[in-house]
Amino acid sequence: MSEQHTYRVIVRGTWDGLTEAARTRLLAEAREHGLTSMRFTEEGTLSYEPSPLKHFSMRYVVVSDAADGEEMAGALAEERAETTLRELGYGFAGLRSTVTDLDTMKINFKPASRR
Repeated sequence: MSEQHTYRVIVRGTWDGLTEAARTRLLAEAREHGLTSMRFTEEGTLSYEPSPLKHFSMRYVVVSDAADGEEMAGALAEERAETTLRELGYGFAGLRSTVTDLDTMKINFKPASRR
């Protein structure tokens, strides 16, 4: 059995070719997709600013084989984002991802005297 790593992936993109209905729905739901909605989950969370309604991000937790690396985690998250956005009927372009491997991340602990 291969070693599994947990990745946090932020997928960013631009709204593109939104229908009037999709635009109206995004604007109506904007409060639910602001700063307070930014969480990393397996199913992903969508966040965006309503003005201007131009860019969005989706945050994912991806667990995959460590041997496949960050590139595969990013590809998996982008695939999930594409599927979700298409199911919701939202046009998009230019997906790109930023990946952090939580299993190799270095944590700098401050001594108690410096807190």
